[in-house]
Amino acid sequence: AEVLPFVDKTPMGRDDFTGRTTKRTGALAARSAACRDLIVNELALTTAKQFLQPYTRKIILHLTQVIQINPGGAAQAIHRDRLAWGKYLPKDIEPQLNTIWALTDFSAENGATQCVPGSHKWSWARQPKPEEIVQAEMTKGSVFFYTGSVLHSGGANTSEKMRMGINLTYCLGWLRQEENQYLSCPPSIAKDFDPVLQDLLGYTQGEYALGYYSDPFDETEGLELLPPERVLDHAAQKIKIDIN
Repeated sequence: AEVLPFVDKTPMGRDDFTGRTTKRTGALAARSAACRDLIVNELALTTAKQFLQPYTRKIILHLTQVIQINPGGAAQAIHRDRLAWGKYLPKDIEPQLNTIWALTDFSAENGATQCVPGSHKWSWARQPKPEEIVQAEMTKGSVFFYTGSVLHSGGANTSEKMRMGINLTYCLGWLRQEENQYLSCPPSIAKDFDPVLQDLLGYTQGEYALGYYSDPFDETEGLELLPPERVLDHAAQKIKIDIN
């Protein structure tokens, strides 16, 4: 219910890939407490960490999106989400793990996610045969996991009702996120979050030196190479001063 006002105002997709009858609404960490709970869901986080940590010490939140496929929506082109980074990563490195949480029942008729099991092992050029494509049919409240290397797409909605799900994806901590979390969920909002969620958004330092900053407006302390956690403390202090 928290995200519905934002979904209602979201325009349809701008092209065939994003879906001309499909709505995609982001910034869910900032907009919805329920979505924040899903982001740090124990099953999702444990699975993502076990899957990705052979390639990284930390994982981060890659993307948050409500996807609403409306009646008449055509099937999306089959694709791999890892191509957000092009083909530059070695193929044996898995960069991301995806979840789709069903806010409505997912059926073959209303556009349940299409998936090609085993396609994470295929060459880039191989295309699936129709009989190799399955759909993630599931009831409201269920969750579907799939990797960034698996061929998949949104299905065609031939029903008279919309299909809605929440797409939350996680990626290696040393990669750039598809959704810019620092703009979608700025420090003034993230300062009040659970530390686990702050960490996933990228408000902690990764590896030895990834993510430090220097305050361009600091004329007194002269501190440099600061951990990003400090900006959350400053945001909290600024708000406290403004209120007082």
